[in-house]
Amino acid sequence: RCGHFVRRKGRFCRMVPAPGRRFCGEHGQEEEQNDRKRIPCPLDPKHTVYEDQLQKHLKKCNSREKPKPVYFVQDINAGLKDVADTPEKQVPLSFLSVEELQNLIIKLKKASNGLELHLKEQILSHQALQEALNDPKNGESAFKHLKQQASILGNMEKLHLLGPGRCFVEFGAGRGKLSHWVDVALQNAESVQFLLVERATTRFKVDGKHKGRDSIFERLQVDIQHLCLNKVPVLEKTKLPVVGIGKHLCGAATDLALRCLVESYTTCCDGGNEEPAAKRSRTPVTGAAPDTAADHGKNTEDPKPVAGIVIALCCHHKCDWTHYVGREFFKSVGLGPVEFHYFQRMSSWATCGMRETPSKASTSEESEDQRNDTEEHEQTFSRTESGSDTLQGILTAEERKEIGGLCKRLIDHGRIEYLQQQGYKAALQYYTDSAVSLENVLLTAVPSPSLIKEPTT
Repeated sequence: RCGHFVRRKGRFCRMVPAPGRRFCGEHGQEEEQNDRKRIPCPLDPKHTVYEDQLQKHLKKCNSREKPKPVYFVQDINAGLKDVADTPEKQVPLSFLSVEELQNLIIKLKKASNGLELHLKEQILSHQALQEALNDPKNGESAFKHLKQQASILGNMEKLHLLGPGRCFVEFGAGRGKLSHWVDVALQNAESVQFLLVERATTRFKVDGKHKGRDSIFERLQVDIQHLCLNKVPVLEKTKLPVVGIGKHLCGAATDLALRCLVESYTTCCDGGNEEPAAKRSRTPVTGAAPDTAADHGKNTEDPKPVAGIVIALCCHHKCDWTHYVGREFFKSVGLGPVEFHYFQRMSSWATCGMRETPSKASTSEESEDQRNDTEEHEQTFSRTESGSDTLQGILTAEERKEIGGLCKRLIDHGRIEYLQQQGYKAALQYYTDSAVSLENVLLTAVPSPSLIKEPTT
């Protein structure tokens, strides 16, 4: 092994040096007899390259810009960018005075008045996961994930979304476990496709378990912001009804996914990058449901329907006003980008500081990727502005939790109204117990009765 000690990781480099060398190519400058100079790669300064081999390296560097896939359309799901609507840089919550904070809370409670804040419990399960749920080899973290996945499948079954002749699009797919369990639940149903959307490369993927089976699994490595489903070759060919799914789709990713499904997929055109935005700008923001239903009723040639949406919501503090689909709702209750900024930050009060530390929550039998999956959200919560000096003495922990919950419901209600205006019957429900996950709200949507079409087989 390479003789270089990596101080940041507390171990020696694990690369294998060339025969007769003590150090690998990355740390070859430490070789006394080596007079070749290494420089940081201009594409990614995290690694180095020999200066005399720079041009050769640039042609094969993994950080080089790769050709865009055919379904990449720049900012197609980003939302309309109104310069006057773009929020200015806001100060942190901890910098607000007591009076400013109290005024925000008054605005929040006024805007939330009349909303359905007490959600219905819809904690279900599915027989496809019973064997895994009863397996004692699964640790506590894995068991929690399985319970959530079982409830998501149970809610999908209740909405009649588990069936043949569908294309399931999992947004923020990660390892693809949710799609895996959907496929298990379908038991080799005919004409089933899975599109796993994930912008990052992922380890420990479960896609390999489905090789040689009838279901088609395809990964789309692209940011949801730039995904045009109409241009995905396998979907363009079969034109199967789409079911959008996601487990813990963080913040703005939920809004991008909703717009991808109910706007871009329905109205995405065959033209260039700017035409979809122009078409969306002509779509009325309010009162669109009747027209949409009529249009779908007339367009029998190429309806391209979305059969349903089932997304477990998460990380409202990562929402972005630019991408948020409920902007019109916020404006209708007298709120704007400034209030949205503070409400999305305050939403973390509903979940922060209430979980065990990752070391307590994981067991020795859980794999590293399972622990990382859990810790990702826990660490995010702990870094939000949950306990600033401004709040001490003004709000108790329970009051902060209640206000954080109000912020979440207000943001989610904007999404519900958006879906209703687009012709969908949408709802929020608790899909798992808070002891399993503090982010336990599931957003579901199916087309209004006038939009429902029988799936093709």
